[in-house]
Amino acid sequence: MSESTEPRIEEVEALPGVTLLEFGTSWCGHCAAAQAPIATALAGHPGVRHLKVEDGPGRRLGRHYKVKLWPTLVFLRDGRELARQVRPAGAGEIAQALATIEAAP
Repeated sequence: MSESTEPRIEEVEALPGVTLLEFGTSWCGHCAAAQAPIATALAGHPGVRHLKVEDGPGRRLGRHYKVKLWPTLVFLRDGRELARQVRPAGAGEIAQALATIEAAP
C-alpha cells in the first residue's frame, strides 16, 4: 500500500460515483497476491476511483468499515457501501462486483 495518510471517513462518504477502497498493508502476502487481479479487474472499469488504504491498529477508516482480514475490498457508490470482498479469488469476481456497483441506481 502506498497511502501514508488515510482519508477521513467524512471524505470517503462524500465521494461521488464509484469507489473501490482496498484495505491492506505493504507486507501482507495476500495483499501482494491480489494486486494483479485487482489491476486486471480495474482495467475494464476506467471510471472507478481506487483508493489503497494502509490498515492496522489505530487506523480509524479500517475500524469504521469493520475490516478483519486483508485485503478487504469495499465497493462504494456515492460514499455508500454496496458490496464487499475479503481476499477475492480472482479478477472475474472483482470485475463482477464493479459492474454491479456501476449499474446500481
